[in-house]
Amino acid sequence: MATVRKTITFTEQQDKWIKAQITAGEFTNDSEYLRHLVRQDQAKNTKFSTLKTAIAKGLESGISDSTIPDIMKKVEDRMKSDGRL
Repeated sequence: MATVRKTITFTEQQDKWIKAQITAGEFTNDSEYLRHLVRQDQAKNTKFSTLKTAIAKGLESGISDSTIPDIMKKVEDRMKSDGRL
């Protein structure tokens, strides 16, 4: 995988925080810490995008004819069948 060099600027407080993470042994250098933050952000955005898609799909599906007890029964049956209950 190719790498790209970036130059970024931090406040002194931010720099101290990054150095503290390295001193604590969580990361070996600044780059490793920043890559970790980018990976976290990517994962969070992927989950958010998936959730937005599911919400849009639900809204587009219209109003259900099922009652709340019917829906709860379906959820319970599904959870029992896949071992979550």
